Amino acid sequence: MLSITSQYLARYRRLTGDRPDVLLPVTGAQRRFLLVRSLDPSGRPDVVPMFFAFPYGTIDPERLRAAATGLAARHTALRSRPAVIRGTPVLRIADPDVDVTRPAVVPGESPADALRRAVDSWDAQGPPVRLFLVRDEEREEDILAVVLDHAVCDGRSLARIVDELGAAYSEEAAGSQAAPGETEAELTAYRDAVLRQLAAEEGAETPEAAAYWADRLRSLHAHAPAPRPARVPDGAWPSGAAQARLPAHDGGVSFPGLLDACRSAARELYGPGLAVPLGYPWGGRPAGAEPVVGCFLNTLVFPADTGPGSGPEVTADAWWDDLDRADIPFDAVVAAARAAGSSWTGGLDGLLTVDDDSRRPPLVLGGVEGREVHVDGRPVRGPFAVSVTQGAEIRLRMVWDRAVLDDETAHRAFDALTHTLTHALRPSEHPVQ
Repeated sequence: MLSITSQYLARYRRLTGDRPDVLLPVTGAQRRFLLVRSLDPSGRPDVVPMFFAFPYGTIDPERLRAAATGLAARHTALRSRPAVIRGTPVLRIADPDVDVTRPAVVPGESPADALRRAVDSWDAQGPPVRLFLVRDEEREEDILAVVLDHAVCDGRSLARIVDELGAAYSEEAAGSQAAPGETEAELTAYRDAVLRQLAAEEGAETPEAAAYWADRLRSLHAHAPAPRPARVPDGAWPSGAAQARLPAHDGGVSFPGLLDACRSAARELYGPGLAVPLGYPWGGRPAGAEPVVGCFLNTLVFPADTGPGSGPEVTADAWWDDLDRADIPFDAVVAAARAAGSSWTGGLDGLLTVDDDSRRPPLVLGGVEGREVHVDGRPVRGPFAVSVTQGAEIRLRMVWDRAVLDDETAHRAFDALTHTLTHALRPSEHPVQ
């Protein structure tokens, strides 16, 4: 029987025929985002917003628009629109089209409210890169939101996008233009990287790997039972948030230590004795491929046992075994678990993302460094999500869906997460991905 990736490639080739220059194949990571979007009743895609505050007068909107359009022209993924054609996920190549939109701040609303509303009204049929600019009169700042469809970028692409957007802004001031043939060469490199990634995923879909994940995820619940939420206060946004800063000491926390901390939070949220599906991005670009901008990181599933018998050592051992089968794409893992009789449908009850502070360059426009800010309250894909930034200190954030988790329970879970991390701080044995 053909693997999921083999079936996908066969459908893609039948669909495109002699038109591979118009429609591009998608990686397993992109297939997951398009699948999640198709299952959402509202068709809401996953988007990645980054917010930066600049002093008044720093940003020239027209120069910024030209810089962003030039950036999109240089990267195939940033000018291509995710689509599903005859049941086959693809990227449709389009002309770069990036506008700078100024959402209106209505009376009684904050600038953050206006940005939140603008990002949440995302039209899935529009361009994958969008910019929103709002003036904060009280702080005498302009807040810029750089927002991307997650189906065209992963965490590794974000730092490069920020860095190149700043460089393109300076190039616009100098009247610099892209070199002839640069766009076509990048298109060739991007297509090659995606095909290499699909070849790696196809090779990873072995019967042995499927059997491993089927056994590993057999005990997952369809979804962990959610606590009965308290009434969301009138005027409250769909999600809550909590954050903390911890000393990093010599090396921060190992990745298994972070997973173990999320397991502590899940036990507080859902109770003991469950296997809770936690997801995290892992991987990189395929061997031999150019370092193109795109969405390549696979989502791995960690069945976090909330029972008393689990601990850091158990978590670490299981995680290392998982990494030996990390190339099999997410949809193939779900299919293997379902074929083994699991009721799990692929939903994640928690999500962990980890950044290295040194890989997060600031956005610099015209020689002025923007201050990265957070705009909380946006809808969350799943009950809770944890983001960790490691560097000179550990910056920890947790957000949760208030339709599923009440604030009091979520704050207890965040306290458990923080407590576990505080005791796990030690030199990291494993590199952050």
